[in-house]
Amino acid sequence: MTTRATPPGLADCAREPIHVPGRIQPHGLLFVLDEPGLTIRHVGANVADHLGVEAAAVIGTPLAELVAPAAFEEARARLLSADVRESGPWRLEMKGRAGGTVAYAAHGHRHDGRLILELEAPGGEAADAESRSMSGVRRAMARLEGARSLRDLCQAAAAEVQALTGFERALVYRFDADWHGEVVAEVVAEGLEPFLGLHFPSSDIPEQARRLYVANRSRLIADAEAAPAPLVPGLDPASGRPVDLGMAALRAVSPVHIQYMKNMGTRTSMSFSLLRDGRLWGLLSCMNHRSTLYAPPSVRGACELLATLASTQLAAKEDGEGYEYGVRLQAVRDRLIRRMGEEPNLAAALLGGGGSDILELTGAGGAAVVQDGAIETVGEAPGRARIESLVHWLRGQPEGEFFQTDSLARLFPEAMAYKDCASGLLAATTARAQGRYVLWFRPEVIRTVAWGGDPRKPYGPGGSLSPRASFARWEEEVRLRSAPWLPAEVAAASGLRDAIVAVVVARAEELARLNAELERSNRDLDAFAFSASHDLKEPLRGIHHYASFLLEDYADRLDAEGVERLESLGRLSRRMESLVESMFRYSRLGRSRLDREEVDLNTLTAEVVELHRVTLDEGGATVTVPRTLPAARCDRDQVAQLLGNLITNAVKYNDKPRKAIEVGYREPVDRDGDGPARSGLEFYVRDDGIGIPEKHHQAVFRLFKRLHGRDKFGGGTGAGLAFSKRIVERHGGSIWVESGPGGGTTFVFTLGDQGEGACDRTN
Repeated sequence: MTTRATPPGLADCAREPIHVPGRIQPHGLLFVLDEPGLTIRHVGANVADHLGVEAAAVIGTPLAELVAPAAFEEARARLLSADVRESGPWRLEMKGRAGGTVAYAAHGHRHDGRLILELEAPGGEAADAESRSMSGVRRAMARLEGARSLRDLCQAAAAEVQALTGFERALVYRFDADWHGEVVAEVVAEGLEPFLGLHFPSSDIPEQARRLYVANRSRLIADAEAAPAPLVPGLDPASGRPVDLGMAALRAVSPVHIQYMKNMGTRTSMSFSLLRDGRLWGLLSCMNHRSTLYAPPSVRGACELLATLASTQLAAKEDGEGYEYGVRLQAVRDRLIRRMGEEPNLAAALLGGGGSDILELTGAGGAAVVQDGAIETVGEAPGRARIESLVHWLRGQPEGEFFQTDSLARLFPEAMAYKDCASGLLAATTARAQGRYVLWFRPEVIRTVAWGGDPRKPYGPGGSLSPRASFARWEEEVRLRSAPWLPAEVAAASGLRDAIVAVVVARAEELARLNAELERSNRDLDAFAFSASHDLKEPLRGIHHYASFLLEDYADRLDAEGVERLESLGRLSRRMESLVESMFRYSRLGRSRLDREEVDLNTLTAEVVELHRVTLDEGGATVTVPRTLPAARCDRDQVAQLLGNLITNAVKYNDKPRKAIEVGYREPVDRDGDGPARSGLEFYVRDDGIGIPEKHHQAVFRLFKRLHGRDKFGGGTGAGLAFSKRIVERHGGSIWVESGPGGGTTFVFTLGDQGEGACDRTN
């Protein structure tokens, strides 16, 4: 239905204290008694009409003075019993006019610390009605138990209550999620306008009335035109409060509701609560339009029994009708769970196969998986920015792990812009704080709703409450709503959410185990690498020194070939020692701690240049910084090593006598989809050297990869650029080459997240 602002008159109605009207319906008598003496503290003013005594005269007197002597002991025993409410109704003889007696159907209850006795219809009529109603109850129970569907159950309940009571109209009225009602079953006398299929706004039965229907499951309004009888006294002398009649059958009716009944053309009405899981599901209601029709307590008790029986079957019928659908959805969910077990990426598992399973699971038109900043969608779904905004809103909602609505725009006005694909939303979160969600969307479905009268006009001049004067069929076009989510669909989505959580927890536990094993392995590897490095370098140094000694002591005794071989042996041993050292440093680099801090790159660059001053001077190289470099959050030592590698690399691979090297930064360059998406500043080291062919742009970063001969351009192990790439990646950044043969080379790199909350990454 639609949602409207609540005008003052309707708000006043919703706050009306209908449980303390201070009056009773005149067809019966009501006494408020003290225990255990059964002294009368309040009585209906109509006691004079019934028993011929004035109300003021009986206040403070024992009830025994009004009860026929032979009936008092039974009445006393029933009223003072612990289960007084369950012991009625019973026949009670009261003293009447001129020394006679009058038989009533009596029933009592305790509420709000008071004992209340109610007397209704003459006992003889009640006994006859009880006899008729019990035979009708047995027939009705058999019919209700034989109902094959929810629709059949509701129709059977309406028909059997109508047969028990003789009312002109009996119907089942069902509430929706917004407490608007719909007549889903009806039996109506010939000549009366049917209500079947009509909707009624939630304001017709306001919240405080719905609460009473849960606490007190039956309600009779015997005659809408009868004047109510006030309670005497109106307020409790001890507390100054009115008597709470919320559980009383004789409680008087709100003037607003009396006018409502008159406008509807109803003289008598009777309703019984239909509950599911302790919540008000609907009402089983009866109406008489052309005359009054009194239903004594025994008949009402029989109808309440039928309403209770119907309530017990509601869940079974509703759940049963969705059983086959639920079984099919469970099969879909099982497929998704199996896929999650096979595919480590959650989005790929859920949206795989074109997304048909994730959509079929809830009958959705679109879906999205939001995790770790990534958003993947399938079907008809809002765009990325809109989903990000929606998730931000969802994280602030009180519903917690699961959220559903068939009118998202009503709750989240931004959704008005994409109502065509997401008027309905199911949202399940597996990590609310991290914003990880699975979302299902349904489009707007414009439909026509038939109301029992125009629900938009319940107010008189000046905003005063005035019940609708007409209940004629009135149609409204409803927008901004999707088809409702069925219980089986909600259950399937909830079940998938639980499965996702279980998989995530299992993977987290496995990851923790693997990390622990990796940590142990890394410690072992560190020890091995250190030992291997030490044990390998020691004999290599020995070979190098021994070859040097041989050259010094025996060079004059060797021929040219012998000298050359000893010199080669020295060079090879030195190269092998350098390779071993490079391997050791590379293996340590990936496991060393990354200590981010705010670093002045201008100072750091100056320090690196000074550290490599000899290399730069010998190579005839000049390093310039065209403009002041920004500060960066990074590991100072590792970025110093990165800059040193790139600067010495620029000196080495340059055949010009005077070499120009530039260190700078720039805004991100649009690379037309070439390479990974980048954000933030791009730093670079540029030279005017020999350049690198495009086909080698990736190969230069491989460990020990050289594009030239071993001794050309100063030799080296080919590990420097591999180190550089590892350092950049540990910072969460990227490094790449912009170069061509003879055109110089620019190495560009980023340093990952530069925000205040940038997290250190450690392996």
